[in-house]
This record gives sequence, C-alpha cells and structure tokens, in this order.
Amino acid sequence: MSMLLEPEVAAPPGMARIPGGLFNMGSNHHYAEEKPVHRVRVDAFLMERTPVTNAEFRAFVEETGHITFAEIAPRAEDYPGAKPEMLRPSSLVFMQPSGPVDLRNWSNWWNFMAGADWRHPYGSGSSIDGLDDHPVVHVAYSDAEAYAKWAGKRLPTEAEWEFAARGGLKDADYAWGDTFAPDGQAMANTWQGQFPWQNLAEDGYERTSPVGSFPANGYGLHDLIGNVWEWTSDWFVDHHPADETKTCCVPLNPRGPRENESYDRCQPEIRIPRKVLKGGSHLCAPNYCRRYRPAARHPEPVDTSTSHVGFRCVTDAPAGQDK
Repeated sequence: MSMLLEPEVAAPPGMARIPGGLFNMGSNHHYAEEKPVHRVRVDAFLMERTPVTNAEFRAFVEETGHITFAEIAPRAEDYPGAKPEMLRPSSLVFMQPSGPVDLRNWSNWWNFMAGADWRHPYGSGSSIDGLDDHPVVHVAYSDAEAYAKWAGKRLPTEAEWEFAARGGLKDADYAWGDTFAPDGQAMANTWQGQFPWQNLAEDGYERTSPVGSFPANGYGLHDLIGNVWEWTSDWFVDHHPADETKTCCVPLNPRGPRENESYDRCQPEIRIPRKVLKGGSHLCAPNYCRRYRPAARHPEPVDTSTSHVGFRCVTDAPAGQDK
C-alpha cells in the first residue's frame, strides 16, 4: 500500500523556496569577524529572488505615505555636538576620488550629502528615472523593516541569508563556487580596478545594476553577492559563537546576539546599535573590502543609510513545507 504525499506548495511569484538544512556558517580564511566556522541548522523558508527594487519600494511609499530615515532631519538632542550642516535630511553617497587616497579613511570617498535619499540616490539633483528595476538604496534598517511588514514578510536572519546565498554548495568561497570569475565571467556586480579611484566597469556597471543582471545561484536567487549590501535582522558582534561539540546542540534558526551587545567596542561613546549587512556591493574590490562572499558580514548602524545598501524579504515556509 503506497502513501499519498501532499504536493509541495509552489513559492509565490518572485520568491524561491529555500530548503532547510545544516551548514557551516562563517569562514576561518578571510576577515576576523567571520570566525569561527560553526554549524547551524535552519528550517525551510521563502526568499525574494532579488533585492527590493525602486519600483516596489515606490508602491509601498505611495500606499502608506512612509517617509524614510534619510528624509527626516536628525534631532540635535540625539547627536550632541553635531555640526548644524549635519542636522539636515541627508544620506551617505559614494563619490569617486580623482586619484589614489588613504584607504584607512573612508571619508575620502563617502560624502554625507544633504538631499540624498531613495528618490535622489546621488543628491538632490539626481533621480531614479529609468532605474525602476535597480535595487532601492538609502534605506535605513527601520525603512527595510517597515516595507517588510507592509508586504506581509520579514527581514532574513543572518543565518537564513548566508544559507540561501550558498545556494546548496558546501563551504565554497563564493555563491557559485571557489573561483571568483570562472572562465573570466563576471558573476556579480563588483568593483574592477583600484578602489576607490579607478573604476574600469568591466562588468558593464559603474554603480548599481538592474536586479537579475547576473546568474542566479543554486536556489534561483540573484544579486545576493555584490550590487548592494543587504540588511538582516541580526544584531552585530565582531565574531561568531564557538561551534557546538555535539550535533544534538547545533543551533536551530539562531537569531543572533542581544541589542546591547552590538555597540562598537572601539568607540564606546557611540551608542548606536548595529545590524549585520551581508553580501557586499558594487564597491567591493580585490584591493579593498573583499566581502563579495556568503560568509562576509559588516556592521551597519541602524541610523545610517547609504547609496550601496538595500534589502530583500523572506517568509516562513507554508505549514507542512518546513523541512
């Protein structure tokens, strides 16, 4: 007598089903904050195939009237000692210098620009005309969270994001294997040339690219590497937890550290908590920020928006499809 199995529920349009499983999270071979490698298990979930686009974010804003963090003037009481010109609606915009600069000083290529926001990605004189299919940028964590709630979804945990980015490959450096550009093919929108002054744009793009411009990974997901960094829901600390010695104790669907652990230990006077960004962006280069890998991670203050950070959403797998 055979058993009748329920058919797998198809993922909604624009989303892919990510199977649950056990994987090695992190890396021992790159940046210190990626260590140590440790085993993690996640349940199945659904993830958007691409980052949220300008067109999708516009629909959210038009329906809800949402005003993004970058469009609101900071309050002086929240930023004691801030210069008056900093207390205007602003966001960080990448500005390419004309020649080599000190890579230890990020202010050599980032400009806190008044009037920069998701509608004006390069300042008040710019627009997103013709960029409907590019990822939305200049979104702070609260903006990404508000969109996800409106869409009936949520932001991924760091573990979910990294599991999805690996695309079913075990311990590969990149989302597509162990070679950055197999047979010379660009697999993601990253920086070619000497960052930040020499942009060769060999992959065809100087800044963001239309979502889906590069090959999907093994789970049918695009742009998890490069293009824009993506917000996750986890608070950041500068290392991963140690691996559990027993398989029975491997964390299931970990949610990261507590908020009060996520402040910058090198700058204790700054009390802005940080969330984990994943995936790298079009500004990641071999000579600077080689974070175009699933294991890579970066701390981003929740009160910050930039021209190279976006997000995508996830949902839990439907009942009966969570294995």
